[in-house]
Amino acid sequence: MTALSSSSFSCSPTPRRLLAGTAALVAVLASLAAFPSPARAAGPAPEGDRLTVTVRDAGGGADGTYEVRCRPSGGTHPDPDGACAAVERRTRWGQDAFAPVPEDAVCTMQYGGPATARITGTWAGRRVDATYNRANGCAIERWDRLVPLLPAVGRAEGAPGA
Repeated sequence: MTALSSSSFSCSPTPRRLLAGTAALVAVLASLAAFPSPARAAGPAPEGDRLTVTVRDAGGGADGTYEVRCRPSGGTHPDPDGACAAVERRTRWGQDAFAPVPEDAVCTMQYGGPATARITGTWAGRRVDATYNRANGCAIERWDRLVPLLPAVGRAEGAPGA
């Protein structure tokens, strides 16, 4: 049998091993932080996640003020399930689901009609106070992304969301 010297096995980590282990741990933690998080964990909505939608000049009986609650959906909105789903589709971590059109956006010069809307309340724990119109292509697209929370306006019969 060969005798092993005490220098053959070392129980204490070397500075190089410590540095490599620390770098690996930092890389793992950084990669976990990079994954997008949901706007909030699944489960019941926090108290106060409610929206008030006021629509003007939309025509077709869509004008009025409606309340929307989600999970479970309810309120005075004609389609609370659809309204909640429309906002959920727009909800992303770190982004405002009700953000205005950026000022430097290039928009088509089409007019979508005189309809206006204001949405107030709270969503995903954040205060909401957003206004909508159909003054140009960007504004029309922004409005249409929230149908049926906002009424389908100016669409041909049978078009998506109509």
